[in-house]
Amino acid sequence: MTGSRPPLSRVERAAVAAAIAQAESVTSGEIVVIVAARSGLYRSAGPVFALLMGLAAPWPLIALTTLSAATIAAIQAAVALAALLIGLDDRLRIRLVPPAIRRDRVRAAACREFGARGFTGTQARTGVLIYLALAEHHAEIVADDAVRARVPDTTWTAIIGDLAASAGRGALGPGLVAAVARVGTVLAVELPAGPNRNELPNRVIVLD
Repeated sequence: MTGSRPPLSRVERAAVAAAIAQAESVTSGEIVVIVAARSGLYRSAGPVFALLMGLAAPWPLIALTTLSAATIAAIQAAVALAALLIGLDDRLRIRLVPPAIRRDRVRAAACREFGARGFTGTQARTGVLIYLALAEHHAEIVADDAVRARVPDTTWTAIIGDLAASAGRGALGPGLVAAVARVGTVLAVELPAGPNRNELPNRVIVLD
């Protein structure tokens, strides 16, 4: 995101941090928010798309036209090249990837960040990560052991969907604030406030 408009303004970041502090005041849970530009590069999507388009291109021409084999071969090469060029664009390349694969990639990235950044290191294992991948238009919530023992993963489904929808319509800041508040409400019921140490950062972590 270097050189481009940041996904959240300073005011929006402050609002999310305040929402996290408010949510954590009524629960022993620890909430962290990560906003990532993308969860993967999907480099193989472009060549695969070009290959499929190149293989498919000759058949309607053979069936419906009287073009020569040389002309059809030239058109086939042009189609494959055009498809390959399309795959060079980051946004278009991601759209070539099936939604299920994009969701799996986002989930894997969220779990990886959860472990790599030490969010599993809270004393009571009550960390919760809200992770949003902007390019994939998908969000995930990853919770540590103490939370998962009380809150099934399906509890987060509606929150994840609403957050992704908010980001998609350009309301990322308000969407994150709402998601944090809803996660806090769930945690307050299952993990009420105790002697909190605020072990995880309240600030939004933004990844390029």
